[in-house]
Amino acid sequence: MPMVSRLLPVLITLVALLPAATLAAPPAPAPLVEGRDYEVIPDGKPFAPAKGRIEVAEVFGYTCIHCAHLEPILATWKKTLPRDVKLTPVPAAFGGYWIPYARAFFAAQQLGVQERTHQAVFDALHATGSLPIQNASADEIGGFYASQGVDRAKFMAALRGPAVDAQLARARDWVAAAGVEGTPTLIVNGKYRVTGGGNYSDRLAIAERLVARERGRK
Repeated sequence: MPMVSRLLPVLITLVALLPAATLAAPPAPAPLVEGRDYEVIPDGKPFAPAKGRIEVAEVFGYTCIHCAHLEPILATWKKTLPRDVKLTPVPAAFGGYWIPYARAFFAAQQLGVQERTHQAVFDALHATGSLPIQNASADEIGGFYASQGVDRAKFMAALRGPAVDAQLARARDWVAAAGVEGTPTLIVNGKYRVTGGGNYSDRLAIAERLVARERGRK
């Protein structure tokens, strides 16, 4: 113990003399690499541009199990976003069984109930099985939204209306122009399609760095 007591002041002095860099946070991550971490979208534009805000669009499908797994992570991440960043869900309309639920998303959005029913649709498809993944009829989907407190007649009118037709076509064209081939896919400000990341957290980290790049361009 006497030896330890004599050495302790020396150790404290040595630590104090260490360069600041030695005690600093870990080094910054390696630069993002185009073609590995992201792809540039030629002439890309945000899906729903908002003045002074940077869009992170998530191309998703309610029927996609991977999107269902991402959703709770994304909901938590959304709460951490600065005020100049906007998260925009964009339903993929690849065809077939993707279409009924993409229409449902836009109908719910039109009625102002999309955010509060979003997780419930994922749960109905992937947790409880109360909605079918394939061959979902308009009546089945309408009945589900009615069970969530949405006026059924208004929902069915929106679901079958021309406004949803137009939104569906716009989403289909935008997703195709962005080169999206699967879901979930993150697109930053319409310019960058996130392709890297070994897990969802990595993908969100890449998106954050691309957001910072866009912020630096202002």
